[in-house]
Amino acid sequence: MNIAARVPALSLLLLFGLLMSCRFERDANVADTIIRNGVIYDGSGAAPTRGDLAIVGDRIVAVGELKAWRSEQDVDADGLAVAPGFINILSWANDSLLVDGRGLSDLMQGVTLEVFGEGWSMGPLNPAMKQEMEAQGFANGTKISWTRLDEYLEGLVQRGVSVNVASFVGAATVRIHELGYEDRPPTEEELHRMRSLVAQAMQDGALGVGSSLIYAPGAYADTDEIKALVEEAARYGGGYISHLRSEADNFLQALDELIDIGEDTGARVEAYHLKAAGSPNWSKMRQAIERIQQARDAGLKVGANMYPYTAGATGLTAAMPPWVQEGGLDAWVTRLKDPAIRTRVAAEMRAPGEDWENLLLGASADGLLLLGFRNEALKPLIGKTLADVATLRGTTPEETAMDLVIEDHSRVLTAYFLMSEDNVQLGLSQPWVGIGSDGGAMAPEGEVLESLTHPRAYGSFARFLGKYVRDEGVAPLADAIHRITGLQADNWGLRDRGCLKNGCFADVVVFDPETITDHATFANPHQLATGVRDVFVNGEWALKRGEVTAARAGQVVRGPGWIGEQ
Repeated sequence: MNIAARVPALSLLLLFGLLMSCRFERDANVADTIIRNGVIYDGSGAAPTRGDLAIVGDRIVAVGELKAWRSEQDVDADGLAVAPGFINILSWANDSLLVDGRGLSDLMQGVTLEVFGEGWSMGPLNPAMKQEMEAQGFANGTKISWTRLDEYLEGLVQRGVSVNVASFVGAATVRIHELGYEDRPPTEEELHRMRSLVAQAMQDGALGVGSSLIYAPGAYADTDEIKALVEEAARYGGGYISHLRSEADNFLQALDELIDIGEDTGARVEAYHLKAAGSPNWSKMRQAIERIQQARDAGLKVGANMYPYTAGATGLTAAMPPWVQEGGLDAWVTRLKDPAIRTRVAAEMRAPGEDWENLLLGASADGLLLLGFRNEALKPLIGKTLADVATLRGTTPEETAMDLVIEDHSRVLTAYFLMSEDNVQLGLSQPWVGIGSDGGAMAPEGEVLESLTHPRAYGSFARFLGKYVRDEGVAPLADAIHRITGLQADNWGLRDRGCLKNGCFADVVVFDPETITDHATFANPHQLATGVRDVFVNGEWALKRGEVTAARAGQVVRGPGWIGEQ
């Protein structure tokens, strides 16, 4: 007699179910990758635990003691920290990743998500904007084939990038889209179209609105214009992040503007690269922190990010009044050739009014370092200060700056030494301060070596965790990791990122807290950080025992307003 004749049908079904259950349970204990014996920091700020972490596909499926589990590849992390991938909340890798998708300077520090959009974003673009970008040689002559921000991000991923990418939509970008470079308020119809562009970007997954209010044409926008754009972003759960209108003489007033925008719109707001620029303003850093903390205590969603250096980097745009830059680069260069305009500009560079931010005055010509030029004839000047070049040429620093813009037909990449070390440590000790490199993500090879860059592009995260957390003790390691992982994901609605628990995306960093170190300097910035051993991006081994792999598993990370598949 066969089994079907001896066992009731119901018992057969139960037996079959039991056997299948056992098989699925056994399969559930098999992972693609298991990172074993690590000191696990889950991104929440909680104390670390010793254990293992299992990855299947692009997700974490188990965290804890996983001795009974087996995997296709085991990674021994004995004695090393295992953390969520670090989130670079202020990245300018939007062009460098088009040229080289490895993002090596950041990947070597454990960064797994680059967030763009400080005032300018890679969309929305109109034909004139595309033509201008191509004329200026954007990303080594890359053809601008996209229009919307999401198309750019998707294009990056299709080309292949080692890291994830996300973006705010730039307030200056939507302004240029509708007004060009004119210094005037938008009409009611123009503002309506600008709001519509923000809404479209939010539906495409932008994290919110980003502004940069010291540079033309972003500086032309008044508070009401910014509020209108942020209101639109807030409708989709997005926030507002800003390079404040002033980080120097009017620093506290600019911070009040940021807080006011948050209060009126209900959006989360954040200050990019929090700093008090220029020694006369250094005392304002503590006051600014107190104001942010008061706003937070009152229930407002306010925060900040920093890079751990005493110098910033931008262009000679920040040394000249916005009015002379109206109309864009070509118009700016043309004006600087007019003797009468040069006289006026030089006078304003020496004694600026309260309506614009002059970083040259805060740093002095001796504290302005020339980092890069497009014109080959000017490249011997790289590494000199503006004061050095003025002396060589026998001209004033103001005249020299104007001449360099004309000769290079660019804004000229420069570093400004503006901040105090005490204030850097004070800012980095705040539990609501994240880290943004404010730089690209490149490899120290080829044409990159022909110019200097700010060392923050190679060292921001390693310097924070090494010099400031380990050596200076500005924060406990668990808190520091939280601030560059889970805190950023929570702030900007990044679902299943910045965490090490079941269901989180498998963006994972394995590093040695005792040895993580930045090596980049202003004199020799193209030096990779050390101390990060392994990086997984969406479950794929992007950095394996200190060596970059062929994996290009980066994804587009979208904000809470995205209307695509969840």
